[in-house]
Formats: sequence, structure tokens, C-alpha cells
Amino acid sequence: MTTSPISESTCTLTSDEIARIDAYWRACCYLAVGMIYLRANPLLKEPLKEEHLKKRLLGHWGASPGLSFMYVHLNRIIRERQQEAIFLAGPGHGAPGVLAPVYLEGTYSEIYPNKSEDEEGMRSFFKQFSFPGGIGSHCTPETPGSIHEGGELGYSISHAFGAAFDNPNLLVAVAVGDGESETGPLATSWHSSKFLNPIRDGAVLPILHLNGYKINNPTLLSRIPKEELTELFRGYGWTPHFVEGDDPMTMHETMASTLDACHAQIRAFQQEARESGKATRCHWPMIVLRTPKGWTGPKSVDGHKVEGFWRAHQVPLSGMRANEAHLRQLEDWMRSYRPEELFDDKGRLIPELKALAPEGTMRMSASPHANGGLLRRGLRMPDFRDYALQITHPGRVRAMNTKPTGALLRDVMAKNMDNFRVFGPDENTSNKLDAIYEVSKKLWLCDYREEDADGGELSPDGRVMEMLSEHTLEGWYEGYVLTGRHGFFATYEAFVHVIDSMYNQHAKWLAICEDIPWRARISSLNLLITSTVWRQDHNGFTHQDPGFLDVVVNKNPEVTRIYLPPDVNTLLSTVNHCLKSRDNINVIVADKQNHLQYLDMDAAIKHCTKGIGIWEWASNDQGSEPDAVMVGCGDIPTKEALAATALLREHFEDIKLRFINVVDLFTLQPAGEHPHGLSDADFDSLFTKDKPVIFNFHGYPWLIHRLAYRRTNHAHLHVRGYKEKGNINTPLELAINNEIDRFSLAIDVINRVPRLQVAGAHVKEKLRDMQIECRNYAHEQGIDKPEVDEWVWPF
Repeated sequence: MTTSPISESTCTLTSDEIARIDAYWRACCYLAVGMIYLRANPLLKEPLKEEHLKKRLLGHWGASPGLSFMYVHLNRIIRERQQEAIFLAGPGHGAPGVLAPVYLEGTYSEIYPNKSEDEEGMRSFFKQFSFPGGIGSHCTPETPGSIHEGGELGYSISHAFGAAFDNPNLLVAVAVGDGESETGPLATSWHSSKFLNPIRDGAVLPILHLNGYKINNPTLLSRIPKEELTELFRGYGWTPHFVEGDDPMTMHETMASTLDACHAQIRAFQQEARESGKATRCHWPMIVLRTPKGWTGPKSVDGHKVEGFWRAHQVPLSGMRANEAHLRQLEDWMRSYRPEELFDDKGRLIPELKALAPEGTMRMSASPHANGGLLRRGLRMPDFRDYALQITHPGRVRAMNTKPTGALLRDVMAKNMDNFRVFGPDENTSNKLDAIYEVSKKLWLCDYREEDADGGELSPDGRVMEMLSEHTLEGWYEGYVLTGRHGFFATYEAFVHVIDSMYNQHAKWLAICEDIPWRARISSLNLLITSTVWRQDHNGFTHQDPGFLDVVVNKNPEVTRIYLPPDVNTLLSTVNHCLKSRDNINVIVADKQNHLQYLDMDAAIKHCTKGIGIWEWASNDQGSEPDAVMVGCGDIPTKEALAATALLREHFEDIKLRFINVVDLFTLQPAGEHPHGLSDADFDSLFTKDKPVIFNFHGYPWLIHRLAYRRTNHAHLHVRGYKEKGNINTPLELAINNEIDRFSLAIDVINRVPRLQVAGAHVKEKLRDMQIECRNYAHEQGIDKPEVDEWVWPF
């Protein structure tokens, strides 16, 4: 689908209708200024005095009038066309411009009764903004109707598209800041329009807010010619419509007619696709709204330009406690909105303006789509046990750990074709998850070529979302679950760092929601981290980084989870649990290559339920205290720890070793620090109080010390993990370089068991010789020695 050329539409509103819209907008602007400045005298019933002001002025005025302008005009479309809609504010600190219309349409007072629609409620509403014990200057989770805080710029469009997927009747209006538009994630997310299916999806209407300035710099998109800007967005595949100016009445007329034209074009695209049953790519409309920074605020302060310049970004007037002129200028500014015409004596919006807002759940601030847990339906799940790998003897057979998970995801997709999607870069086949293509292809609405039919796995109706931008994929996924749906994201371990800060922001959102009773619980984010550090046989050093786990541990323990299943059946059990969970971020680390298999399904379920446990079949300390405890956490580290255990038992017949495997990393923390943490008594039982513990870990070794530093036996905990020593290595050579290999681990035990420190010297020499042989073989043959690579558990 293409679209007609940009045309100038004629406004169909009467002068009275435009005047009412302007009055409603003035009420929004008045409230926005009040939030920044006032703690008393909210209706200016007396001259403004110093004691009416907040002692610390915090907030951002610059983008607020423009955001309210968009919101008020969208309300007309919602009311007249009965259009379901939500609103996302990309310009981070623009909350006053959103909170104001949310308050005026009554939702805020319904959720927070002490912020009532009267003078006292308005006073309380003003005071709480950017005030200790109150709310922040973003559209935080406390803001009704918000699914996007904007605390970190760049994700507004991708969040908006995630909300629109599988929501055919929803319009997602998203205000995009021109400063935000300079970020990499935002620039890439413009391509999202190529992934919107007009039959089954809703629509996204971006409104690029060109107010010209960031904190104290001009914005790039505001300083290029209009023709160049037009071609930029046409090149992205959008149809831009411009609304430009600073005269409010003229701008109201232009915005109204432009919104009408955009909404008509969106409806036409959807109607054509839905009647024909043919989904093709649309050149969707967007709006470029050019208004002055700090529109309707002070023109200048102390002779310096404010409105239309960067000085309007935050608090245009300050220092009023020592400057009577500034105080009077603030009062004049606030009275310029004529609050006496907008609110009655009790502080309520007058009825003729109140009638401009939609009602009930049609209000953007009350839409259930912006409180997605209200709409969430649990997934219809197949029995994950049906995908189990049959294990008769532990540590004897090999399999690709992620491949059965691909089959599980395939059947989850088949049972949930309207509320489940799989997200990932160009890697699902590489990650052995390609079974999903049997029920749903990769979504593709761009041009097709003949060769695509031969293994391309493309379809305009696909539900597998692949694009080589982790930022955009993560944003889609977050928007999708925030509006009540489910998903799964798989990506390479080394490059999951691309979304470090997106993970951080979502974790903060979930943590705040834990304390907001009206926020319904949403589906968890499920991140499969694969193509891991220990199997970068050809990619080398650049692809060796397990440090995302360190980032995860930094966040609130109520929402963070880390799982390292070592084999097929533990991975299946883990994925099944994660897909059913809510309000968490589940990080699953599992490599995609062939690995030894250890547990049958019954044993795997029990092991994953506990999160940590002794593997009896790999231990020989039953009925006595062990000489040492060997721990594996992760697939390759578990294999090498088992091989070290076997070497020690072969060379020392009387040695007593306990083998522990860790699936749930947070079991290592004390129970008081994480919901999954072990009690001190249970930890001491497993790890002993004074025996050496050799802990072979998938990631950076210091993370284990960070988690377990308060444990009784921490002094005897010796962790091996990745130490940034890698290149183009065989798996064993890489393990040797980082001392997580079987020989290094066995030598560790000899060095730390007192009776073996001298008696074990001959065995240590033999192990070192074996290690050297393995390294030399790798350098000569390019592969690991077959007896090492094909090693199986010997007992």
C-alpha cells in the first residue's frame, strides 16, 4: 500500500469548538506551571506570595505545553470517532504536560482520592510533583495511562509498536522528542512501520515534537530544511504531515484538520487490508509538530530570550525568594491562562470543558491497554514433559540444549496465535529455535524475491519478529507485555549488552509497580542468552562476554531471576516456569551446541524447583563429610567440574567429593536478600562450614563472591570463571586459558585438601602434563583431543 500525497485539510470545527479546545489546553498549561512552582494558593485566589512556592523548584516546562496540545486534540478524535487509544510521551521530563490532562479527565482523582477535583485536591496534586514522597518528573508507573516513563530516551516508538501488535482496534499515539530523535535506538525504530500488519495490528501515530532545543543545545532535526526532513521520513517509509506555528488558535485549527486526515488515512489502510484479506506494507501517516520550546511561557527573563530557546527547557523563572520581579512575572504568566474562566470557585473544571474529555475506559489515562495486566490471559501451554530427552544414564549422551525448546516454543505459538510472539535478531535458526517456523514465519511486509521461497521463512502474517536491532526488538517486546501479552526473546550472549540500559529501565518500572496496588501484574520478560562465551570456536574474543549477569544482579531482587540450566530437560523445565511467571525479568543462560545430558525429566523438575542441589550420582560422600565440594553452574562449567571430579576419584580411591549443581543463581544469596535465597542452615548443609569449595561458574568469578560473601564458608569458596582470556580457541583450550578446565579444577582440590597437598604431587604433575598435551593438540590439529571432546561420565 502507498498513500496519497500530503494534502492540506480544511478544519471542520466551529470557532466555538476551537475556543473550548483552547480553553481546555490553557487549563492543562496552568496545571503544568502549578506543578512546577506551587505548594499553596492553587487557584490564585490571592496575590502570589513567597510562602506559596516550593522551596526547591524542579521540573521541566519546555515540552509540557506541546504534550498537552497533542493530548487534548487526541481526546477529540477519541470522543468523536470512538477510537480506542493510548498515549506515550517520549520527551523524558514532560510529565506535567501529561499529568495535567490526566487530572482534568478525572482518572487521577479516581485512583488517588486525596488528589480530588477541587481546590484542596489541586493543591495536593501540585505539591506532590518532584517533591519528596511524591512523584517524579517523568510519566512514571504512578501515572495513570502510562506504559512508557521516558526516563531514558530512545524507546518511545518501539514501545508504541509493541503496544499496537495484535491490538487491531487500538491507536497508539506517541510523542517523539526531537532531542530523543538523536539517539541510536530511536533512529532505528522508525523502521518499525515495516512490521505493522494492517489486518491484525493496531496503528501507531508518531507526533515528532520539534520544539527546537535540548537542555542547552539546538536539536538536529529542527535545524535542517523542511524539504530534507520530509525526505528523511519518506525514506523511512512514513508520510509526514506538518503542523507548524506559534499562534494557538491557528495551530488548533491546523492540528484538528491534520489529525482528521491522519486518522482517515489509517482507517482507510486498515479497511482495505481487512476487507481484502491481504496484508501489505503501508506508508503510515505521521505528524511533525513544530512549536516553540516553552510555548505560552515567559517570552524573556531579565532580558534573555526564554520561549523558543533552550532556557525554557526546565524552570524558566527561578530565584523568586530574592527577586520580587520574578515572583510577579510568574503570577502574570499563570494568570495569562485565565484560570477563573476554567475552574469554578471550588476548583473544579467547568462542565462545558469537562465534556471535552472521553468517558470511562475510553480515556487514555483509564485505558486497560495501559494497565496490561487487566487484559492479560494466561498462555495455553502444552505439557513441557512431552519434549523431554530420554536419559537412562547421566553424562553419557549429547544433545543440542536449545533445540527441544524450539519445539516447545513452536507449540506454545500454535496455541496462542493472538497474544504470543518470539523476538530475536537474525539468529533464531542459529540458536536452534527454528522449529517455530513450522507454525509461524518471520514477519515480512517489504518486497519479496523469488529466492525467498527457498528457506527464507518469510510471511506477511508471521509472528516471529526478527530485525538486527536488539534495541528495537526489546522495545517491541516490552510494549507487548506491558499491554497484556506474552513473549520470548533469544539473543547472543555477547550482544545482549546492547540492551543493558533497557533491561535496567524495565526492571525499575517493575520494581515501582510492586508498590502500586492498582497496577495489575503483567507477563514476565523472558530472555534466553545463548551462543555463549564458552563455545565461541570461530567468533573469538569479541563474542566472549558473560557480563550481562552482573548487570542483572544490580537490580531489585523482587523482579530479577537468573537461571543456568545445564541440559535439555532442565532448560525445558525452566522455560515452562518462566513463560507462566509474572512481574519478573527471567534471564536464562543456555548454549545452543551439543552438550552432555544429565537429568531425566523427573529429576530435572525436582532440581529446577529447588534451584540448587547435590547430584547424588556424581558424589561419593554419602554418610560422611566430604574432603571437598565441587560445584558446576552453567553447561560447560558443569561438564568440566564433573570431569575434574572423575579424574580425582580415578587417582585417589579414598577421596570423598560432593558434587553440587546450581540452576537458580540467586539461591546463593541469603534468604533475606532475595526471595529465592537459601537459608544459612541450608547453605551450610550443602557447602559445609569449613571444607574447600571449588565453584566452576559460567560468568565472571567475582559475581559469585558478591552473592555469597556473607556465607559461613565464604573464606573457603574458590571460584573459577571467565577472566577475559580468549581468542580463536577450541572449547577446552578456552577453558584452560581461564582455569575452568578439568585439570585446573582437579589441581585446585589437591592444593586445598590438606592430606593431598604433598601426597598428591605426582598426580598434579600428571594433570599438568595432560593439560599441556591438550593445548598442543588444539594448536596442531585445530580441534580438541577426541577423548576429551567425547568424554562421558565414567561411573
